[in-house]
Amino acid sequence: MKILVINAGSSSLKYQLFDMDKEEVLAKGLCERIGIEGSQLKHRPKDRDMVIISKPMNNHGDAIRMVIDALIDPEHGVIESMSEISAVGHRIVHGGEAFSQSVIVDEQVMRVVSECSDLAPLHNPPNIIGIKACQEVMPGVPMVGVFDTAFHQTMPPYAYLYALPYSLYEKHKIRKYGFHGTSHKYVAQRAAVMMGKPIEDLKIITCHLGNGSSITAVKNGKSVDTSMGFTPLAGVCMGTRSGTIDPAIITFLMEKENLSYKEINDLLNKESGVLGVSGVSSDFRDLDEAVEAGNQRAKLALELFAYSVKKYIGQYAAVMGGVDAVVFTAGIGENNPDMRKRIVEGLEFLGIKIDLEKNNIKGKEIDISTPDATVKTLVIPTNEELMIALETKRLVEAQ
Repeated sequence: MKILVINAGSSSLKYQLFDMDKEEVLAKGLCERIGIEGSQLKHRPKDRDMVIISKPMNNHGDAIRMVIDALIDPEHGVIESMSEISAVGHRIVHGGEAFSQSVIVDEQVMRVVSECSDLAPLHNPPNIIGIKACQEVMPGVPMVGVFDTAFHQTMPPYAYLYALPYSLYEKHKIRKYGFHGTSHKYVAQRAAVMMGKPIEDLKIITCHLGNGSSITAVKNGKSVDTSMGFTPLAGVCMGTRSGTIDPAIITFLMEKENLSYKEINDLLNKESGVLGVSGVSSDFRDLDEAVEAGNQRAKLALELFAYSVKKYIGQYAAVMGGVDAVVFTAGIGENNPDMRKRIVEGLEFLGIKIDLEKNNIKGKEIDISTPDATVKTLVIPTNEELMIALETKRLVEAQ
């Protein structure tokens, strides 16, 4: 079975084609500048060089057609015809309370996803456009929606509700939703495999650390709490996002700095985090270089980030009544040994101890804990696309 995985943005479209019999990627690529002058497709077949195709893409339908043409091209294609694609799996950011698992897309699903657009205005509309474009180009091919929020729908009400008037939850569905669910689910399952134990018997804290970061408590295979909230702004401080702050700061700054709603929103989402503290960059590699050059604010930004992640590990160990493994994933989690070291320092009382030599790796699946550690510390590269493909396969085969 061959499954195409689509991640549609407002002016971009990422894709991977999987051979699910071997669980391997046959080709992957990116359509850039859709609807903008200078659009192009970057297509990389397995074990071959990237091919760049510059051609106008007026909309996502054009982009999907270009992807299909690239996949079946005699020179750089990997399949003979479009009929070899059994299904398409779509990443959808927000499913609200309606979806606690992946679903076959139909008209009702599309309607609900559209209704959730108020909760993810930058993400859901492009996701919908991507689905409609695929339906137009590939009529009759099953479409599956895999939601970033679905994995967190197992949180109990006392974990996801805010202490606001309950009527606001009923009226506007204001609650914690959580994000990065597909990543958290994938690495938690891989952690159980690495430990040789059923996930139903484990308490795992998964740390998805990148420009956007979130921490999740996974107890017996289910998300019971997560750091991101009603939006991806909450939780730990991030590349450009503030993370959780005293909400009164918002109205204070709006008054003192004469900021509009849009300006305060941009401040919190695009000008804060480690960028705002350091004044240098949102890229942790740049911050490391700045620290080596003696920049104290860059050092403070890294300390602040590590401290905020450390606090969530402690919280979630308490929430679950213990912890069996801590998992690091995503760009920073997978590739920044120094940040992993900073985060786990001082957590020896929980049984977390890492081998500094083993920790000195990047982008590799490995157990970096010491032999006497009672809690495993694992580095697991995330693979959200494979998770989407697996979910798509499961649902299509169950039809």
